Amino acid sequence: MDKYMQLFRGTAFSSKSSKEIEILKDHLFCVNPDGMIEKVVAPADADYQLLLDAYEGKDNFHQLAEGQYILPGFVDLHVHAPQWAQSGTALDIPLYDWLNTYTFPLESKFSDIDFAQQVYDDLVGTLLANGTTTALYFATVHKEASLLLAQICADKGQRGLVGKVVMDDPEQNPETYRDADTQTALADTEEFILAVKELSKTTKQGVFPVVTPRFIPSCTDEALQGLGELAKKYDAYVQSHCSESDWAHGYVQDRFQKNDAFALHDFGLLRDKSVMAHCNFLSDDDADLFAETGTAIAHCPISNAYFANSVIPVAHFHAKGVEIGLGTDISGGFSPSLFDNVRQAVMSSRMLEDGVNPALSANNRGVPGSRITVDEAFYLATVGGGESLSLPIGRIQENYAWDVQIIDTKLPSAKLPIFNENEDLHDIFQKIMYLTRPENIREVWVQGEKVHSR
Repeated sequence: MDKYMQLFRGTAFSSKSSKEIEILKDHLFCVNPDGMIEKVVAPADADYQLLLDAYEGKDNFHQLAEGQYILPGFVDLHVHAPQWAQSGTALDIPLYDWLNTYTFPLESKFSDIDFAQQVYDDLVGTLLANGTTTALYFATVHKEASLLLAQICADKGQRGLVGKVVMDDPEQNPETYRDADTQTALADTEEFILAVKELSKTTKQGVFPVVTPRFIPSCTDEALQGLGELAKKYDAYVQSHCSESDWAHGYVQDRFQKNDAFALHDFGLLRDKSVMAHCNFLSDDDADLFAETGTAIAHCPISNAYFANSVIPVAHFHAKGVEIGLGTDISGGFSPSLFDNVRQAVMSSRMLEDGVNPALSANNRGVPGSRITVDEAFYLATVGGGESLSLPIGRIQENYAWDVQIIDTKLPSAKLPIFNENEDLHDIFQKIMYLTRPENIREVWVQGEKVHSR
């Protein structure tokens, strides 16, 4: 045992499988200097007491207080970083109008690096305070501001995956907000990839560049082709939107006579390190292509309720072997909290299963087999996100990063309703998932470093 290793003692919740929670009651978690979990020790194990005797009372020993619990840090697979400045605004207008009236004018302001600094600094801090230890970000078309976001993630200790957005089609994008031309868009993307790879060497948790065509409607064929080539050349992550709404899905069919998934695949944009947001209108063939290429879905349940025109069949896609994680989709989704999105994921799945039109008979109203439990939604927010990014995060087990949030259920101002001192731990877990507010999140750790505390 390395004497510089940190030792945590407490009860943790992690996913055993996509449907089942593992409860690690009063375990010891040994974290090595690289911020990885080297050993998990149960109370019955032979070295439990030896470790306690060696570490108790030392600076690198962390004993959780009564009523505190450890959860894995959340992985947010879809954040529009600049849109944090308009979160909670104008969610009642159609997507096309929302983008053109509010979103694109706001994003164009990120040519001002001081404005970008203000918004991004606040956003990264807010996400950490909400238990999000890893985030996949869309920035804007501006290379400098996008690099600044990666730098802020590096400085604050969040594992950030950041994309400089590409919007090069003059026919489809506002004159005030787009790439100068296709060549500039590709050159800026390549320079951005190289700069972020360099920056990552200075971090413990890693920051990563992401190839980011906003979505097919905003890009020329030439840009999409070039971005696919860059993803391959640098083995980079890829993110975009795919079949989000009736409009977006229909647009791609009109342009390419095929669905979004197949069009993206033709350009080399579906790969093991690809995450596609929304995907509400994927066909079974599309889903099979995702499973085959290792492409993951960022499920954004709150945003979908406003803009997607449907409820995504999460259970159906999961059963087909597609990797799925959760995203807030700030600001199409108003909340920076994945706790809120876990709750909405469960609610939306119930609505899909039960149906919402009472004029139809009960057996014709919904889509059977669609519901997911809170345990399954928790899996999406943790392991699902980690597997989508092919990173050792999202689980509390050996050889995974110590990315955790410490939840206090006894906080006087936000006490959870636990009145039985022997309450079943799985019931406590469910109460944590449904009732936690940011003030219950007392500490957040990324890669063995404390990045937030209250």
